[in-house]
Amino acid sequence: MSIKTLKTLSKKIGYQFNDIQLLELALTHRSIGNNNNERLEFLGDSILNLTIADALFHQFPKEKEGKLSRLRASMVKGDTLAIIAKEFGLGEYLILGPGELKSGGFRRESILADAVEAIIGAISLDSDWECARACTLRWYESRLKVLDPKDINVKDAKSRLQEYLQSRQKSLPQYEVVNITGKDHNQMFEVNCKIEDLPHVVSATAESRRIAEQKVAKKALVSLGIDNK
Repeated sequence: MSIKTLKTLSKKIGYQFNDIQLLELALTHRSIGNNNNERLEFLGDSILNLTIADALFHQFPKEKEGKLSRLRASMVKGDTLAIIAKEFGLGEYLILGPGELKSGGFRRESILADAVEAIIGAISLDSDWECARACTLRWYESRLKVLDPKDINVKDAKSRLQEYLQSRQKSLPQYEVVNITGKDHNQMFEVNCKIEDLPHVVSATAESRRIAEQKVAKKALVSLGIDNK
């Protein structure tokens, strides 16, 4: 990708890189090969969670831990990150392998979300944690302003399952990736969930581990009679 193209994206995200190759790496999907954005994604995910947790802690001083956790989950979930990616037009900048290009990977929400996290990680390496935090808060500024704890009534499936088991002094659910199929650019993750109150293991498959865990948690809630199908 040309330096000019990368600098155009830098303007959109509001940060000019000293080492523009870090931005290029953040846009590089694993379908390209071993030199991809997964490590940057890991770093960016941690920075994102801490940044949003800190912002919510100070914005809502009277809210309890459970509500703050749900607010944070709504802010850092893949759907929200994918929306931010689309605001930057990030899909047109992604560096994808031929198979992922053919299957429309530049539109895939999980890939877009991962790239946003990777960019956060890249910014922290190019400057420092505080700069990455400041950029992240700018991206989230309008969302944080309109955030109302009263509107966060629907918890994600994993959170609801955990709270249900904890309220009954049961062991926490155990999630395990039991199978990964497909090529690097189009993998599917099969996740099992073991629960003390269920005699059988619950399974679900999705394009990412995160989504598969949510799906299997939803199935477990159905099996326990908490949710309808």
